[in-house]
This record gives sequence, structure tokens and C-alpha cells, in this order.
Amino acid sequence: MAKVFLSLGSNIDRARHIRAGLDALAQRFGDLAVSRVFESEAVGFDGDNFYNLVVGLETDLPVGELALRLREIEDANGRLRGGPKFSARTLDIDILTVGDLTGTVDGVKLPRAEILKNAFVLLPLAELAPDAVHPLAGKAYRQLWDEYDQASQKLWPVIFDWPDSE
Repeated sequence: MAKVFLSLGSNIDRARHIRAGLDALAQRFGDLAVSRVFESEAVGFDGDNFYNLVVGLETDLPVGELALRLREIEDANGRLRGGPKFSARTLDIDILTVGDLTGTVDGVKLPRAEILKNAFVLLPLAELAPDAVHPLAGKAYRQLWDEYDQASQKLWPVIFDWPDSE
């Protein structure tokens, strides 16, 4: 079983789609480690603010099969494809890391470059797995966050309950 970290984001009906994505991941993969949810401004385009978080899970699926399952969850949540790369999203699920794999595996580049570029990925990952080491940078995520230009992107935690209390 490989330890996998995923990034989830949404800026269309954010709370509903993030909850639906988490529900689908839990149904498919079992127990999830879930970071706090952060709100951030859209990066790369003018749009509504995003909710973002990082999820940790374990799976024995090959990377390509995992990517296919994640795409199915996105599609089930109304994800439209074929538009600009930087645009509004109902649900975006990206594979950040799969164990210590590096390079392009089954068409997926690992680790995902956004880990080192975007606060809305690095901060929740650093909180969820502070001592885990980035497979290429060779530094713990906590250290990478400490070294990150934290003023470069605005983000803030939001109150978000999952699973919903009945």
C-alpha cells in the first residue's frame, strides 16, 4: 500500500463539492487523513475564491488507475473539461505524491509541481504531514512551508465540518 496525498479544490458551490469529493474518497479508499480547509483567491485567472485542502490515503492502485478513479469523482461532481487550464472548478482532485515515486508514472508527473509553487497546496500538506519529506526537494513539508514566501499568496482557514454531523 502506498501513502498518497491529494489536493482538492473547488470554487463553484464549494462546500457541497468538497464534501461530495471527501465522501466519494472515503467510500472508495476508507479512512482519510484530512487537513484543515483553506480559502484562497483564484490563481492564474479572475474568479471566485477557492476552498482547498489536502487528503492523505493509502491505496494499492497503480497511479494510472488512481488517476482514473479521481477523474470519475470529479466528473460525478459536474467537472467540465476542455476549457482553459486556469478556470472555475466544481471539483479538482490532483495527485500530489504517491509514496516516494518521482518522474512521469502512467502519465502523471510526480511529485506534483504545485506543492512547491502554491500556498494552498503546501500549507495544508505541511499541516497534515509536517515531517514527511518531498521526494525531490529532500526537505520536510514543514521546512518547505517555513521557507516559502508566505506573503505571496493569500489564504486563510475556514470552518468546515466533515463528515457532516447528523
